Amino acid sequence: MDQKTIIILAVLVVGLIAIAWAIAHSRRTARTERLRRHFGPEYDRTVREKGPAKAETVLLQRKERVEKFTIPELGAAERERFISEWRAVQARFVDDPKGSVNDADKLVTSVMHARGYPMSDFEQRAADISVDHPRVVDNYRAAHEIALRHQRGQATTEDLRNAIIYYRSLFGELLQNKAVDGRPREVA
Repeated sequence: MDQKTIIILAVLVVGLIAIAWAIAHSRRTARTERLRRHFGPEYDRTVREKGPAKAETVLLQRKERVEKFTIPELGAAERERFISEWRAVQARFVDDPKGSVNDADKLVTSVMHARGYPMSDFEQRAADISVDHPRVVDNYRAAHEIALRHQRGQATTEDLRNAIIYYRSLFGELLQNKAVDGRPREVA
């Protein structure tokens, strides 16, 4: 092989490597953008907690886990029963803010259960909810934290009011029969 052929081959190899890198980089960038769009603030929170590379893996694993669930639509009667219970929780707040927050937490958990989310520990529930309801999962975490502070006697009435507002945002989304991307969820 003469020197000219070696140079041409080397340039071709370097060019192919550059093209392969550009394609891989483009795919990573597109994946990052899809995850960022889908998870919104939850993407940023997970990146802060886990670091950029690990965060995307964690979010993809969450998505794969939740896609295996059957999240049935609520029937009209069940939905109305939950709405009626929620109204009672809110009405009770004036006279019993502490009891109202406890009831709101239980009601949200009941709706999650009725929708088919596994009822494991809180962090797993929040992670699962973040896939279909990423815009309100921070509210769920904040409400849960207030409920924990309330159990320790450290929550003010204003904290409890905020917890009800946070629970209400998740409650409202859980009553919807569509996933975050607007597609109807699979009916069991």
